[in-house]
Amino acid sequence: MTMKQLIAPIALIATLPILAACAAESPPQARVEADVTPAATAVASEVETASAFDFSALPSGTYTDENGHAYIHFSYDHQGYSRPILRWGEFDATVEYDSETPENSTLNVTIPVESIDSMVPAFNDHLKSADFFDVATYPTITFRSTALNINPDGSGTITGDLTMKDVTREITFDGQLNKIGQHLRSGKDMFGISGTGTLMRSDYDLGRFAPNVGDEVTLMIEVEFQKAD
Repeated sequence: MTMKQLIAPIALIATLPILAACAAESPPQARVEADVTPAATAVASEVETASAFDFSALPSGTYTDENGHAYIHFSYDHQGYSRPILRWGEFDATVEYDSETPENSTLNVTIPVESIDSMVPAFNDHLKSADFFDVATYPTITFRSTALNINPDGSGTITGDLTMKDVTREITFDGQLNKIGQHLRSGKDMFGISGTGTLMRSDYDLGRFAPNVGDEVTLMIEVEFQKAD
């Protein structure tokens, strides 16, 4: 055996404790993650703070729906084949907003049933008949809020009394305040909301053809409000 052949195994044995010590250390990636975690937490905290709304930036007062950007749709199951989406082409919505205590704000909505639009004229006529909404006898639908819960990020719920065909029942919508600002051209104070809710149409004497046609109805709301003059 040559001297070189003898030294090689000895050198390998000598390096084993060093290799073991290195293996016991945290992997480089783990050390990097540990180093950046506090910074990432700080950034996340800043994002949460930035997402909170300054409700005082919106002056107290009366706000009405901006007709060109206001939508109430509803959808239901049709024999399992589809989920038609219908809407009301007209409605009046008014918010009395309290900037100091937003939870004290109120919402009132009036919908002329005549404006219902399924995009199928014959179906519109059927919906307006005594089989469903009976427009001749009950021309309007109303909603009056009774409670508002709102979180710093603008999410929350609005509860109120929904009246159709002289039947009034309590309903709660999940809502989201999308933005507070001023109109780009007029400079008027404004805000936008999105909302969803569900109801059973049979609760309002509108249950014809259930259960073949779904009894549960999903309501979808998108409205921009502007401060009234």
